[in-house]
Amino acid sequence: MFLAADFVDQEGVARAILNLRAEGVSTTDLAVFSDEPIEFPRRVLHRPSRMSLAVVIGAVTSCLLVIGFVYFTQYNYPVVTGGMPIFSFWATGVVFYELTMLGAIVTTFFWFLGESGLLRRGSRGPAAVIESGAIALRVKCEPNRADIVRDLFERAGAKNVRTLGAAV
Repeated sequence: MFLAADFVDQEGVARAILNLRAEGVSTTDLAVFSDEPIEFPRRVLHRPSRMSLAVVIGAVTSCLLVIGFVYFTQYNYPVVTGGMPIFSFWATGVVFYELTMLGAIVTTFFWFLGESGLLRRGSRGPAAVIESGAIALRVKCEPNRADIVRDLFERAGAKNVRTLGAAV
């Protein structure tokens, strides 16, 4: 099930998030909705990203695949080069560079979609409806822990706690 609470200030949301995390709620089960950007302190809603590592691995993998493909095609389909080497890094450097960057860009795009939750279909849940100036915090929790989450919301200063729907 999903529980949502409305807060009037950012400090109340931060307190609620820290209390929920202390109770064992994962940051992937939390979602914050607001009509303006919110910047929490570093340890409140920390979701570590491995995007930089994934992009480097994607670029290196793409580069190695391109080098292998070019090497393979130049040696299996030889062209008369007039005494020049069949495989030359200088002649194919632009191809290597461009397709390496393409691999990095494609990896960045799909990694972003995965980390943002846009590729996860059933686990997103319903979006909380918010009033102007309010901040909504949605939590995915088990039905037997709903009372604990409601209590944590109220202690953090929530003005409205409601059930949004069943978890998928």
